[in-house]
Amino acid sequence: MAKKKKNRRLKRKIVVAAVFVFILGTASGLAGFVYLSRNLPNPAQFNTREITQSTKIYDRTGQVLLYEIHGEEKRTVIPFNEIPEQIKFATLAIEDNNFYQHRAFDWRGIIRALLSNISRGGVAQGGSTITQQLVKNAFLTQERTMTRKLKELILAVQIERLFTKDEIFNFYLNQIPYGSNAYGIEAASQTYFGKAAKDLGLAEAALLAGLPKAPSYYSPWGSHTDELKDRKNYILQRMMDLGFIDQEEKDRAQKTKFVFEPQTTPIKAPHFVQMIREYLNNRYGEKFVENSGLKAITTLDWPMQELAEKSVLDGAKRNEKLYQGKNASLVAQDAKTGQVLALVGSRDYFDQTIDGNFNVAVQGLRQPGSAIKPFAYITAFTKGYTPDTVVFDVPTEFAANNPECPAIPQINNEAQQKENNEKKCYHPENFDGRFRGPVTFREGLAQSINVPSVKALYLAGIENVLNMTHALGITTLRERGRYGLSLVLGGGEVKLIDLVNAYSVFSQDGIKHQQSIVLKITDNHNNIIEEYIDQPEQVIDQQYARTINDILSDKEARAPLFSSSINLTTTPNQETALKTGTTNDYRDAWAIGYTPSLVVGVWAGNNDNAPMQKQGGSILAAVPIWHSFINEVVKNMPIETFNRPDKITAEKPILRGEKTIKNKIYLDSRTGLTATKDIPAEYIQEKEFPQIHSILYYVEKNNPQGAAPKNPENDPQFKNWEEGVLNWAQKNIFDFDRYNQEIARQEENFNQPAFKPKILNFQPINGSFINESVKIHALVDSVFDLKEISIYFNEELIDQKNNSLGKKYSYDYELNPRNISQQNSIKIKIIDVFNNQNEYQVIVFK
Repeated sequence: MAKKKKNRRLKRKIVVAAVFVFILGTASGLAGFVYLSRNLPNPAQFNTREITQSTKIYDRTGQVLLYEIHGEEKRTVIPFNEIPEQIKFATLAIEDNNFYQHRAFDWRGIIRALLSNISRGGVAQGGSTITQQLVKNAFLTQERTMTRKLKELILAVQIERLFTKDEIFNFYLNQIPYGSNAYGIEAASQTYFGKAAKDLGLAEAALLAGLPKAPSYYSPWGSHTDELKDRKNYILQRMMDLGFIDQEEKDRAQKTKFVFEPQTTPIKAPHFVQMIREYLNNRYGEKFVENSGLKAITTLDWPMQELAEKSVLDGAKRNEKLYQGKNASLVAQDAKTGQVLALVGSRDYFDQTIDGNFNVAVQGLRQPGSAIKPFAYITAFTKGYTPDTVVFDVPTEFAANNPECPAIPQINNEAQQKENNEKKCYHPENFDGRFRGPVTFREGLAQSINVPSVKALYLAGIENVLNMTHALGITTLRERGRYGLSLVLGGGEVKLIDLVNAYSVFSQDGIKHQQSIVLKITDNHNNIIEEYIDQPEQVIDQQYARTINDILSDKEARAPLFSSSINLTTTPNQETALKTGTTNDYRDAWAIGYTPSLVVGVWAGNNDNAPMQKQGGSILAAVPIWHSFINEVVKNMPIETFNRPDKITAEKPILRGEKTIKNKIYLDSRTGLTATKDIPAEYIQEKEFPQIHSILYYVEKNNPQGAAPKNPENDPQFKNWEEGVLNWAQKNIFDFDRYNQEIARQEENFNQPAFKPKILNFQPINGSFINESVKIHALVDSVFDLKEISIYFNEELIDQKNNSLGKKYSYDYELNPRNISQQNSIKIKIIDVFNNQNEYQVIVFK
């Protein structure tokens, strides 16, 4: 009996102890739960927190992804309805097939994992649901401890209370890591297959679903691809077992062969992309760009870019073989908007043997050779010079103030040339070693003749030309003290992209469109934060730009320069303007050509500035690349022509294209001396004394349309230019002795009655009657050449003659007056070259 009582007391103690332990454990658990919950993130903010997303750079259509900028996490968030069902099914099959049935965690999975961990003596298996995995990746660390597991459970429960299953699943698929910095299914799909998630097939979906368990181990680029294939097939089997797919779909997917993207970060148009990246970083900050999910729609035309890359690569390979020129670059710009459509910075961005990642088009400072010449000529046109202005292409020393440099340069051999260079003489030659004598500005520019172009630069003024280059879009050439007359032959450094932009101003009749590489930028909520707006500006009068276009598009004018290569300068059904340039020692070759809609510039050479072989000038090294590209591009463009400039008139013969000037002198036929005002008219004799001089003899360089300079020798260049012209004339004009004879300037007064021109046999006679038609006739006789004959009816000018009248002229005119009065006057008025005048008037009746 006592023993039974003792046992009952023992049992009561055990029960009390058990209750105490239970209460203590519960209290401890509650205390632990409270403690852990107190320091956890607030899951209510999960849906509003900013998620790190990559910035994406697209072509102008917004369809071709050029590059993705990201930090540690490469991510693109996409809506749940854009994630294909096979991705969702594959993920559920391998990660948590009971996801839509359980609440936050799966007890069976936890017990299974717990037993496995006990048997292994550590935490090896987690039994985590999709919700738990989401919590772990979004809020917690990857450590394997019971404390972290408890936090995971607490947060998972809270998440499930706040969000629907679809919302949680969407969070998961957009945030889970798939390896290689790819976070979320969209980034994974682009990284491994180069396509959007919505375009994934069943086999691809199953493969990607298998990566989150161990992204590095199962990497498609790693050494465990057989294991990855087995895991993919296992997932397909699970999908079939769960009823997500059928047997036929599983079998077909298991046989699918994969083509993975290269392991390097995919990049299209790399030089252009890096230009965009630098633009974004400078504007918004590097960290913001890496993490904020911007979408940049650029100006790039992807098909045009592909053609540009092919043209540059093929051309550079050809140049390397023929001329030892290993690299090339190309820029194409929409002339009407300023938008860059294609940009190739080198033949191969990834070829380090040529420093391929260096962007010659944007970063390269290269001498442009003759490609800079149009800026000198257009500046000259603004000052009053014309395309018909005559200058002499003759050996000329331009270092006028250097006494060691003879006015007529001696350049017979390399040793002499070297000595002249050491003395800092400057007397450029032409590319073919020839001098052509008198040429017009049109010929000088179209055929890229050096000496006339240097003279054009001098006449235009170096400062004025530099101002013109900057107005049109050249961002370099700022060290004004560096540049002399060699500037027009490329004696300064420019960028290809600037040259293309500046030439576009010519194409658009003097209108400059701001060069642009971005059409639109949106944030990760699709709000527009930047958008292209055209801001055209008229920076030069349209007539001057049209004059340049008229010259550079003149196929006949440039034919002597290009010879057998002339067909490479034209395009089918398009009017095309073109300018080339080659620098000393053939280090740089250029071709800048354009239509009314498109400007294309090409550079060819070597990044290390090594010269090409002598044949590797612009015509052979750069023009073929330019032609191969533009010839294809314009086939799909509407036919256009350039607007023609107004005809420019000039009083001075030297500006009208007259290469020699025939001055008329009046002599006393009895003595051969200059006629004076006292001699009878019948003894005045006209005689021509032809003149040939440099342009500085006839014009004051800053006012070419004004009066001739009284002392042309005061111009520092006059002496050398004049000696060059006279030296040429003596060798090339057979009767040069007739030229430039010293004749006293005409100071006499020829305005006197004896020289008054005569009007003879005027019809109709005074007092006659007229009807609707009147025939007017007169004989005009003058001592000097007639300048003008005018007819007036009732004091209204009805006809005027002023061309090639000579001294004697028979005038006839049929008058059909609109209004005839009862009494009318008809008057003739004549003037000679010395302004001697006469007039005669009759009265006629109706």
